[in-house]
Amino acid sequence: MKKKVTSTDIAKAAGVSQATVSMILNKKYNVSFSKETIQKVEQTAREMGYNIPKRRPRKDAGNSRLIIVFCPTLTNPYYVMLLQGIEKVAKEKGYAVFTCDTQRELKLEEQYLKMMHTVIPAGIIYTFNPSPVYMQQVEELAKKIPLVIISNRERVEVDAINQDNTKVGSLMARHLLDLGHRDVAFIAPPLTKRQQQRSKRVAGFVEEYEKEGLGGHVIIKAADDALDDQLPSIDSEYRMGYNLTKELLAGPKKVTAFAGLNDMMAFGIIDALQEEKYKIPGDVSVIGCDNIIFSGMSPMSLTSIEHFVPLKGRDACDIIMRKIESFLNTYSDSEPTSIYHIEYEPKLIVRKTTGYVKQKQKKKKKTK
Repeated sequence: MKKKVTSTDIAKAAGVSQATVSMILNKKYNVSFSKETIQKVEQTAREMGYNIPKRRPRKDAGNSRLIIVFCPTLTNPYYVMLLQGIEKVAKEKGYAVFTCDTQRELKLEEQYLKMMHTVIPAGIIYTFNPSPVYMQQVEELAKKIPLVIISNRERVEVDAINQDNTKVGSLMARHLLDLGHRDVAFIAPPLTKRQQQRSKRVAGFVEEYEKEGLGGHVIIKAADDALDDQLPSIDSEYRMGYNLTKELLAGPKKVTAFAGLNDMMAFGIIDALQEEKYKIPGDVSVIGCDNIIFSGMSPMSLTSIEHFVPLKGRDACDIIMRKIESFLNTYSDSEPTSIYHIEYEPKLIVRKTTGYVKQKQKKKKKTK
């Protein structure tokens, strides 16, 4: 009767340890072996008549070449820039991209999340923070499908491209302070609980002024919370910036600089100021954030904060690809447990809309 070949026999013949043979043949390891070692062990096993277990196909393979992107709106160039970065990497790797526009509605976000268990895409990218009520559901989904969040809040327990919005707001304020602006206004969309990233940007701005003892010199002018429930249009944020600035200019308080939560709001601020015959930056300075493509265009090139939006999209998609590749190249039955966190340092881009505060001219004394 022919003796049954064991892993110990194969190990001796291949010149490797029994543990190495066991992990390679049973495909249960989470460490890397060279291709040469794997080929040597498998070839030796075949020659000795050992029946090598076949690699298990991935359960519920689903749409293996599809990347799903969750997006809160397609009316803001910021998200278009993110999508361009995502699609660039996906196209290079031969993957298709499908965008789910949640329109900032909880019901739509919930519907799309439920669909993921049926669609089973190769990967999912959230271009915004998942609603808190669905965060646990998103974390569970990330255990089954590669998922990346382009996050604007604290570190999350899934792969993420992080941004410290407090730091972004601080950078905006520091620029205005360095130019001598003591009385300033921050113009923002609705600062609701589900839009925490907005509040953090405002908080960072205010904190920087508080450090200089000027906390009371900052006016926060935010849109009504009810607007957060309305379907955004192509000019929603521009209109908010325009209307809020008009309201502020009609009041008694005067400021020498405006900060818009993003560039689209800053454009609205600029148009409102110019209609009231203010010179920019001669009379009033304006700063935005996101450094969208329109910000650098003439004649009114906007001072803004660059936080590398297209690169964030590219990095998010790249993480998805790494996760997919890790699964395809591993002999393990489980997905890799590594979590990626990437964060860019925001950068101030100074252009034509900010300048030193206009000095008040002293009245000359009359001579007798």
